[in-house]
Amino acid sequence: MRRCIRGPALLVARRINPIICRRLFQTSTDAYGKVIEIYGRDRDLESGRVLHAHLIISGLARRTHLASKLIALYVVCGKVSTARKVFDKIPQTNIRRWIVLTGAYARCGFHQQALDVFREMQKMGLRPNIFVVPSVLKACGHLSDSRTGDKLHAVILKHSFDYDLFVNSSLIDMYSKTGQVQKARRVFDTMVEKDLVSLNALVSGYAQHGLPEEALNLVEKMQVEGRVTPNIVTWNTLVAGFSQRGDEVMVSQLFKSMIDKGIEPDVVSWTSIISGLVKNFRNKEAFDTFKAMLDHGLCPTSATISTLLSACSVVANVRRGKEIHGYALVIGVGEDMYVRSALVDMYAKCGFIYDARALFFTMTRRNTVTWNSMIFGYANNGYCSEAMELFKQMMEEDEKKLDHLTFTAVLNACSHAGMVALGQSLFHLMQEEYRIIPRLEHYACIVDLLGRAGKLTEAYDMIKAMPIKPDLFVWGALLGACRNHGNIDMAEVAATHLRELEPESAGNKLLLSNLYADAGSWGNVARLKKTMNRNKLRKFPGCSWIETI
Repeated sequence: MRRCIRGPALLVARRINPIICRRLFQTSTDAYGKVIEIYGRDRDLESGRVLHAHLIISGLARRTHLASKLIALYVVCGKVSTARKVFDKIPQTNIRRWIVLTGAYARCGFHQQALDVFREMQKMGLRPNIFVVPSVLKACGHLSDSRTGDKLHAVILKHSFDYDLFVNSSLIDMYSKTGQVQKARRVFDTMVEKDLVSLNALVSGYAQHGLPEEALNLVEKMQVEGRVTPNIVTWNTLVAGFSQRGDEVMVSQLFKSMIDKGIEPDVVSWTSIISGLVKNFRNKEAFDTFKAMLDHGLCPTSATISTLLSACSVVANVRRGKEIHGYALVIGVGEDMYVRSALVDMYAKCGFIYDARALFFTMTRRNTVTWNSMIFGYANNGYCSEAMELFKQMMEEDEKKLDHLTFTAVLNACSHAGMVALGQSLFHLMQEEYRIIPRLEHYACIVDLLGRAGKLTEAYDMIKAMPIKPDLFVWGALLGACRNHGNIDMAEVAATHLRELEPESAGNKLLLSNLYADAGSWGNVARLKKTMNRNKLRKFPGCSWIETI
């Protein structure tokens, strides 16, 4: 006998599709599962909570099938702790609950949480399986956690999971994302059966790490052997790789090869070219290519618009940015989260902070990029207290995951505002609570923070204690601080390291020369100028990336 659904689920089902209740609902759990999926797709958190409450009352919430759907719903809506509570209600004897939670975290970008759950699973003595390993490998790739990735590879070999195509493809993707493309290639070569997913994962790894020739050679080899036939994704990845390199000749040849093989370049192909041009600061050619794409009858996507807006950001061309903004509204992508994030970034970088702010606070959904763009915008335009407030709001709202760029932005704000104690505490918070390993940009921010406050010795001690080799930005921050505080001895140390990293640059020598001049050390000024003349180093005339309106 068929059972009909009553309560909130029925009302929602009828509103969305009246046929569902009559034809598709065989059992109550199936019906509720479909409705939860709809809520997840629409990110309708409020309705999802109402239905969850109804399921708790009816005693259905603990059923694994529905609990899995609820976990996915809460994770996709950013409610990680709520998802964990649902997970904890599932009987512990059910191994599938670990697969569900780890998979949901990995799919929705909560990669650190996915790793944490997997480690918890191991501590309980549960053996990994072919369903959970791919999700953990995905998390390792996005976190650049090659150490855990290598351990997982050993687990895969130990338990003979390497027969599974999905596991192998995930392993290739992990190695590619962590910069270990040669290891990814070895995994691919040892696969008895190769498929298109594994090929595309390796091609993407080559392209992303500036090795498009190797990617092309691999594709040609697979074609000759007749083992895997590349598809539009393969070709677009190759186009993106050579476009990022700035190789127009190869891009044209690839377009011709695609057409010869009956594959028509699509909007992704054209967007890849535009992206490569923007990356190489060839903005005029990027917009010309955009017009050519339109002439071919293709409608731009949100990715195309976002790429063009980033070109406007680089040269602070707000007039062109507003034109793209208007066009985005016309074609119906103006409300897209990624387009809006790019708009926030563009207006902020062009100095139109109030326009950026207005867009930001009218967004119904924000991702990490959106938050970071606004925090950077506040910090770079001198609104440091607003940047700090927004950072606090980001930590509190929707349990958004902060990333390394979030901390770069807020540390930058601390540096401009002279908030030394706060900056140092955030630097430690980043490592201890969010488990983010400091990068060169974080160290540069802290050195700048300490240097501006006159704590030059502390700044220098931090540089000496860095576990990674300081780059020119780190030493440049120290040199600039030494100039501001008149510390010649330490400035000479910084200048020596900068000379090793950037031997042909005259800027650092000029900064040191000005420091000597401020101190009245004219002999050193003359010596530096003589060195610059002998090495044919010259000061370039002032210029700006800002395009005139």
